[in-house]
Amino acid sequence: MSDVVLIEKVDTEAELDRLARHYKSAGGAGVKLLNRLGGTAESLLDQLPEPVREGLTEATEQALWIAMRAAQGSRRAVADQSPWVNTAVATAMGAAGGIGGVTSALVELPATTAMLLRSIQGAAVREGFDPEEENVKFDSIRVLSAAGPLSEDDGADLDFLSARLTLAGPTMQRMIAAIAPRFSVVLGQKLAAQSVPVLGALAGGGTNFIYTRYYQQIAQVHFGLRRLAIDADIPHDELVRKLSHRMVN
Repeated sequence: MSDVVLIEKVDTEAELDRLARHYKSAGGAGVKLLNRLGGTAESLLDQLPEPVREGLTEATEQALWIAMRAAQGSRRAVADQSPWVNTAVATAMGAAGGIGGVTSALVELPATTAMLLRSIQGAAVREGFDPEEENVKFDSIRVLSAAGPLSEDDGADLDFLSARLTLAGPTMQRMIAAIAPRFSVVLGQKLAAQSVPVLGALAGGGTNFIYTRYYQQIAQVHFGLRRLAIDADIPHDELVRKLSHRMVN
């Protein structure tokens, strides 16, 4: 019996190490690249026109609703693709959206958000979860509340993994309303990077490449922890604490 427990512990620790590597590499070189394209995360938001900044949360809610419907509908027509295919498609979308600056980037926003959700759902599928189940739909949206690829957070911001959103009845409407303010900041940084003069399509493609890669990696961590909690019979919150410890050491 003791041998069995030891083997399980080694497997659990190895899986946590793997997930920690995913989290640490999620932002990676993207932060440096986008900083070169348009400045720091904070200064990027200041570059947006005031009407765009003021309407960003509402635009984000609308983009999330459109993305949810599009992601669910597209799953019936197109099977899940490998992460590199999702990244390539999103990059092309960003390039197209970046051609016309902020105006075309706003039009492209729901399509890119849908692509991000598809990528997140693909990570759920790879961990054995059904994206049609309500709890997986909620978790897919929850992944979008992560800090974002421009956060430069040292990997220690894992609050979204264990946060218990205070929702009076966990409807998707309340979930999206709770997530939208934070995700709108991330999307605002993306829009601003796409509006950088001269770079246009290059900036748009670059931001979407980085964003898609980031959320795919974060989704792998999120659903990987859920799978590990089931397989190892360890409480999810305990696994989050163990992962957090790896991120700050």
